[in-house]
Amino acid sequence: MSSKLTSLLTAVALTLVCAARASAHEGPPYLILVDKSLGPSTASVWADPDVGTGTFFIILEPTQGGTLPDDIKIEIGVRPTDGRLPEATHAAVREGVRGRVQYKAEVPFDAEGPWRVRVALQSSRGGGEIAADVEVTPPGLGRWDLILYLFPFIAVGALWLRAVTRRGRARAARP
Repeated sequence: MSSKLTSLLTAVALTLVCAARASAHEGPPYLILVDKSLGPSTASVWADPDVGTGTFFIILEPTQGGTLPDDIKIEIGVRPTDGRLPEATHAAVREGVRGRVQYKAEVPFDAEGPWRVRVALQSSRGGGEIAADVEVTPPGLGRWDLILYLFPFIAVGALWLRAVTRRGRARAARP
């Protein structure tokens, strides 16, 4: 088989493998709710919903230049949208993040698919709820993710090195 055909087949195989995994979420949390009114605050919710343990970050800002009460309690309620399980609630814990008020909740998910996420806030100044649907995806490949993601860069580097080496040999062979 010629090297051009081998390179073409490798590129096609990589494209198919990467396209198959593109629908699954990999990487950092993504924004699911932006600047929604939640009790005495405005909330933004970031999610990394993976099968096993999903992570949610709730960032609060006081409304209209006020302050947030110290007694805020946040719960995350999750349930599959197909109704096969009842809603399960999980407490969010305040994190020590400088410059903002942030809560974190780790939520177990038993299967991939669409799930309904409800964020409930209670405080002495009132409460509220916001909700969104998320797509729970399978977790990554662990340590193999690094190799999978580095492979295209290593392949391009190997092709570049091969081209430079061939060019050098061709120049050396000229009289």
